[in-house]
Amino acid sequence: MLGVPWLLMQLQPRKAEVRLALRVTLAAVLALVIANLVGLPQSSWAAITAVIVTQASLGASLKAAGDRAAGTLAGAMWGAAVAALLPVHGPPPDREIAMVVALAPTAFLAAVRPSFRIAPITALIVLLPTGQVTGSPLIYALERVVEIMLGIGTGIAVALLVLPSRAHALLLASAAKVVELNAELMTALVEGLVAGEGRPGLTAIHARIRAALKQVETVADEAARERRGHFTGRADPEPLLRTLYRLRHDLVMIGRAASRPLPGEVATALTPRLTALRDASVALLQGTAEALRRADEPPGTEAFEASLKAYVAEMDALRAGGRTRDLASEDVGALYALRFSFEQLALDLRDLVARAGDHAAPALTPRERP
Repeated sequence: MLGVPWLLMQLQPRKAEVRLALRVTLAAVLALVIANLVGLPQSSWAAITAVIVTQASLGASLKAAGDRAAGTLAGAMWGAAVAALLPVHGPPPDREIAMVVALAPTAFLAAVRPSFRIAPITALIVLLPTGQVTGSPLIYALERVVEIMLGIGTGIAVALLVLPSRAHALLLASAAKVVELNAELMTALVEGLVAGEGRPGLTAIHARIRAALKQVETVADEAARERRGHFTGRADPEPLLRTLYRLRHDLVMIGRAASRPLPGEVATALTPRLTALRDASVALLQGTAEALRRADEPPGTEAFEASLKAYVAEMDALRAGGRTRDLASEDVGALYALRFSFEQLALDLRDLVARAGDHAAPALTPRERP
């Protein structure tokens, strides 16, 4: 018994994964039991479908269920039609011709609409059934549809009722990760600009941001699916996703403008302002990330606004004092591109804070936390 507390302690950081494992197991067992109770001939299809449908969030389960249902119906009906109209069990090449007729249209449909990717497999299963089949192709197809629909229904019911996890909570965690990576990128960009020591770690940071944004995009689609199904009243995830992409574009623009070290006297004047602006930006990004993760109100932008105002004032003082006249045109262009990029970043940081506020009220309920 000493091992049980230790095991529970090890699993504590993996609560979301443990809950998913329990939902998947329960859904498969329930689907199998129900299928056997109602006398379906191949109850394993119901269990397999329940496993496929039960995902990390309700939104993901709804998407998996929709794809599975669409592919099953299309493949089963077309496979049954081909089996009824063509001599599947005749001498060669009868079966091969039937396979071509069954697979070519469904494979094309799956290529055009990925949600139908199960259609060719289902068509082939109906066309070439395993075991002893005595009924008509239509009856066989209907049995497969009923089995899979039973699995879909069981999976959705378990995802909705048993330790449910909403995509909105996963969305906020994924968005917080992107915002934190943006803070890391901001630090690297300004450090390379003021220190002039190159930026060797930028490629890896950009790759992580791209991957994290893809994750947010996936979870945002799942959260939107929950909203359309009226399973949640949370804020629309699309504005937050758009803001994250705009924020990434701002940092890319800052990176391009900061690709050249600050020249001489200008560096002496601007480095303290840039350092303060970097620190304020990073603090705001990190604070917003924490607010997203906790579904709390985000921090204010006052410190960032003050540091940006001071940076712009220093830029204006340099120009008014004629200290940029002797600079190369590339350096002058980079300076003003950097200023414009920071001003654009300010707009999108304000929007990020507003979008985080949209998702903070009301706070997530315990049932909606990942």
